[in-house]
Amino acid sequence: MCYGRAERAGEKAARRGNIVNVRLAVNGTLMRGLALNRNLLEAGATFVRETTTGPSYRLWSIGDRHPAMLRAASGGAAIAVEVWEVPAAGLASILLKEPPGLCVGKVRLADGEETLGVLGEPILCEGQREITEYGGWRAYAASARA
Repeated sequence: MCYGRAERAGEKAARRGNIVNVRLAVNGTLMRGLALNRNLLEAGATFVRETTTGPSYRLWSIGDRHPAMLRAASGGAAIAVEVWEVPAAGLASILLKEPPGLCVGKVRLADGEETLGVLGEPILCEGQREITEYGGWRAYAASARA
């Protein structure tokens, strides 16, 4: 990943002193109050806002442990995400602690902003339950508990 290139491509990046921060949209267990949120906090990330993606993403439950989101040409919807500001140096530590098959790519948010975000590899979703209709991991998890 080339941080300079991402900034030129329109990524939101901020500087605090000599620290470069990047925006990261998360859609599952990295969200506030969920199992892996501590990974963001330990990396020095700060919460920016809740929003949704543009209406071109699909979401799967991976063994009911975490979601995987993919951009889709059709059948997509807006998916609930949280946007975090992450020190660039901490981004690798967060990703190394993510479940296998998750990666970082560009995500378009509902307001048109393009930022880095957690996505799933297509093979990870094969044979898994699609949960796009719930609009996000929290809503799906709440329905599973009901």
